[in-house]
Amino acid sequence: MTSQKRSKKSRSYRKRPVHRSLLATLFRISPKRYRAWRRMLSPLLSLLGIEQRRKPVKTAQYKSTAQRHAEPATLAEKHAAQYRNPSAETAPRFSPYVPPSARTAPVSRGGNRQFNDARPVSGGKQSKTQHQSHGNQRLQPSPKPTGPAPYHLALGEILPPEQMDAIQKAGRLLFHMAGDTGGVKSPESQHLVSMGMESQFEFQDVALRPAFFYHLGDVVYFFGERKEYYSQFYDPYTHYPGPIFAIPGNHDGDVTDGGEASLAAFVDNFCAPKPHLMPEAGEANRDAMTQPNVYWTLNAPFLTVIGLYSNVPEGGRIDDEQYAWFVNELGTAPADKALVVCLHHPPFSADMHHSGSQRMGEILDRAFQESGRIADAVFSGHVHNYQRFTRHVSGRQIPYVVAGAGGYWHLHYMTKGPDGAGLPVPMKMPDADVTLESFCDNRHSFLRLMATPRFLTCECWGVPRPQESWRGGAQRLDGFALDLQTHQLVKPR
Repeated sequence: MTSQKRSKKSRSYRKRPVHRSLLATLFRISPKRYRAWRRMLSPLLSLLGIEQRRKPVKTAQYKSTAQRHAEPATLAEKHAAQYRNPSAETAPRFSPYVPPSARTAPVSRGGNRQFNDARPVSGGKQSKTQHQSHGNQRLQPSPKPTGPAPYHLALGEILPPEQMDAIQKAGRLLFHMAGDTGGVKSPESQHLVSMGMESQFEFQDVALRPAFFYHLGDVVYFFGERKEYYSQFYDPYTHYPGPIFAIPGNHDGDVTDGGEASLAAFVDNFCAPKPHLMPEAGEANRDAMTQPNVYWTLNAPFLTVIGLYSNVPEGGRIDDEQYAWFVNELGTAPADKALVVCLHHPPFSADMHHSGSQRMGEILDRAFQESGRIADAVFSGHVHNYQRFTRHVSGRQIPYVVAGAGGYWHLHYMTKGPDGAGLPVPMKMPDADVTLESFCDNRHSFLRLMATPRFLTCECWGVPRPQESWRGGAQRLDGFALDLQTHQLVKPR
């Protein structure tokens, strides 16, 4: 009985949390001096009710973190040490560096089980990928055109004659561009982008106002559902004072079980035979747009915009019919105007989520070669940030711009360099014949472009974060000017 009481009493220092905290503090200060300090403080500890141990206890040999890493005692510590300091003899099974081939390969673990999508890039050395299909993404059939071939729409059919006259007399056409806007989970960023674009209409001169907004796809997340058009499209742009054109993104064309056919809601809201208010518009006074097809050409003063539909699967797909149409549009486009190509999946991107599409890049290059006409600039979305690349082709400098930070809540960060630091700009991409000139991956943004007989200019404007003051307004982040006669970029002043 006495031994039991003594055993319990010898461990009385464990009973109260305050006692344990005091002793733990002494130990953290110096594990080596801990026992000596306890002997010196024994009278004080006794007054506090902290008894000394009665039984002899073997002192542990405490080691520093560096010593434990140098001499791992457990199997887990050995594996951790090998991971931190790999060698040829003791290389871990999973090394910190994963080669690009492994990251871009289809992911399969445990036989036929799939657990995740691999990151598409590594070390800042990959800006394009030969994508595989992801999850339930499937190639979807294109809907039937609502207008006659070759699917052209003139801006003069949409804007009033007095505005078209003002644009012609001023010799400039301004417009907005962005993609991936649907605020399905958090609409604040989409509304901030919309407010930023609206603020650029505050001019008495109509020629200084943007003439339209060209959407680069993913208008509605996640399956292009009709019921989402009010909250993700009509409501955010209730006060946007211009027409909105669009090409579909993968989420616009994706389908869900029991839902409508692919792009059914997109066609009704953007490819209507005549302008009219859709039920989806709710209380918004915006008529359905009258584009002739989901891939189509916009003819405007000083500008031709060819819009492609790159379908649903990751990396994009274009069928033979659309490709033949695309080659013909390139070959017959007016030579005295800027020629811009828009598609949802970007040919180049140095982000950590999607990467650029090697397939789409090859399609563009083949079409440029077959038609004998190279686009002056290429714009895309899909990746939720802003990136600007320059590509040199046949003595020309061609901007390839990613503008997918239009409102969807999840921004996509850029990849890191081999040393773990951010990518320096400008940076020649080792895996492609492009130079990364600029990027922004921490703010939502939109583009403001201007076409004149001589120049095509583009500016990226960032908006406040939702937690910042919404009255902060949009701020210019980047810009360029392309000389359409020399096909060289003019450095911004």
